[in-house]
Amino acid sequence: MSASVAAPAGMFDCRDAYVRTVEALAANDPRIVAVVNDSVGSSKLGKFRERFPDRLVNVGIAEQNMVGVGAGLANGGKIPFVSGASCFLTARALEQIKADVAYSNANVKLCGISSGVAYGELGATHHSTEDIAWLRAMRGLTVIVPADPSETSAAIRAAAAYDGPVFIRISRMPVPELKHAAPFEIGKAETLRDGVDLTIIAAGTLVYRALAAAEVLAAEGIEARVVNMATIAPLDEAAVLAAARETGGIVTAEEHVVRGGLGGAVAEIVATRQPVPMRILGFDGFQPTGSAEWLMERAGLTADGIASAARDLIAQRRG
Repeated sequence: MSASVAAPAGMFDCRDAYVRTVEALAANDPRIVAVVNDSVGSSKLGKFRERFPDRLVNVGIAEQNMVGVGAGLANGGKIPFVSGASCFLTARALEQIKADVAYSNANVKLCGISSGVAYGELGATHHSTEDIAWLRAMRGLTVIVPADPSETSAAIRAAAAYDGPVFIRISRMPVPELKHAAPFEIGKAETLRDGVDLTIIAAGTLVYRALAAAEVLAAEGIEARVVNMATIAPLDEAAVLAAARETGGIVTAEEHVVRGGLGGAVAEIVATRQPVPMRILGFDGFQPTGSAEWLMERAGLTADGIASAARDLIAQRRG
């Protein structure tokens, strides 16, 4: 897979934070191992292989075997980080993720690399825009979507310390380093900006865009709360209910289809416990071939797109 997104100044590739952290963990814990599907390069695990040659298993292009090997290593007391392009890791090995990892409560850390539409030019077969919906439906499987390099590193460390199956969605799309309000904790949302008029709940590459949208709205007199929902399963229900109760409307934004992802998870809580108007921003089905940024803009997954949805929601409430 050759699609690449060069990180401009001030923007970072979260895969770098991922490999730095796994290497640091492995240096102090012999249980840390890596399992890949012919994806040492795209997972950026070349230095890990040089440093720990007997602790990286490359199964070749065999995603089902990769997950099965990871589950076996976990059953033997290892902490495997199973890495591959998210489109293939989650889709091709879905049955193994369900039976060998989630149902068996195996201590496997699944790392979906280059998720969302990061492989934009390679088309719909390489876009991973349904993975959150598939995986959050599996009880017991923690699903994390970090927003920037520091949160990626914190999520990897938290996953290693957590005794149970975890899926971490790691993009290669450039993102800025954010100023976090609280240390990362599995299952806890983070309020990055307070507001009273509505709440924007975002994850992954949409978080910094949500913050930019809030700046646009503030200039118009609309104060938007921005919540970074890095853990989608288990969802921080208290944060969702507080947003609905205190701001009266929610816009969700994610690099995923609109069915079953972050927006769906939030809507399940809102619809049954604190009904308020919502807008769910994401992709509407399979996407064409094009650069990742073009695809995001086409779907309205930009600061302007989020701000527009917020204005629409406010207008609905005002009648």
